[in-house]
Amino acid sequence: MTTEQVLVEVTGDLATVTLNQPDRRNSLSESMLRDIGAATARAAEAPGVRAVILAAAGPVFSAGHDFSDMIERDLDGMRRLLTVCTDVMLGLARLPVPVVACVQGIATAAGCQLVASCDLAVAVEEASFATPGGKGGWFCHTPLVAVARAIGARRALELGMTGDPIDARTALAWGLVNRVVPRAELVAETHKLARAASRGSLASKASGKRTFYRQVELDVEAAYAEAVEVMAHSATTADGRESMRAFLEKRPGVYPALAAPAARVAPAAR
Repeated sequence: MTTEQVLVEVTGDLATVTLNQPDRRNSLSESMLRDIGAATARAAEAPGVRAVILAAAGPVFSAGHDFSDMIERDLDGMRRLLTVCTDVMLGLARLPVPVVACVQGIATAAGCQLVASCDLAVAVEEASFATPGGKGGWFCHTPLVAVARAIGARRALELGMTGDPIDARTALAWGLVNRVVPRAELVAETHKLARAASRGSLASKASGKRTFYRQVELDVEAAYAEAVEVMAHSATTADGRESMRAFLEKRPGVYPALAAPAARVAPAAR
């Protein structure tokens, strides 16, 4: 699972996937994107893992697409790259466990898209976020798909049209990130949020995440119809019944035991 470009470490119930190309500002080449997709999917399946943290090495979280990997591509090549990128972004929402971005620096263009595509995000006070294509000749169309769904149309258009960055506090106010903390507290706060988001029944969490992403794009009547059916069904599951009994009996819920966590995920051949 681990490659030179993407590192994976499992510690207890958390798997951390780290973008590891700091000398290239963790730019998203096609091979980097494929490694991220494979690493996050396999990390979520590791024994004992309840949440995945997406982090990055160096001063930049991600500068977005790797232009050196794009400049000579023809139309089919560009479509292939952007399709791979889309699959990675959608894949994060499809993982059965929470995915929390741990943002230690600048996240621009597809790097900002990557943050917006995670379920939750914690950022350092010095972080900044931008979709800078609007300043030049290549508008950030695909990054804004995820960003608009996180912060709304008006704010996303401001980012897209001006290309100007926003600081971490603005990103917090706009809903792009969930927490802003001093650098010394970043890892601890990310772990804290990941564990809070992943407590309880893993089956219920997976169903909740899957249903949320389906219903949030529907009109309100269709969303309620979807949610009613899933919630009614989940109430009759073993974990649903246990949750109700635990509440009525004023005790913690008891859910299926997790497999013993691995100390570290072994490197995989590329």
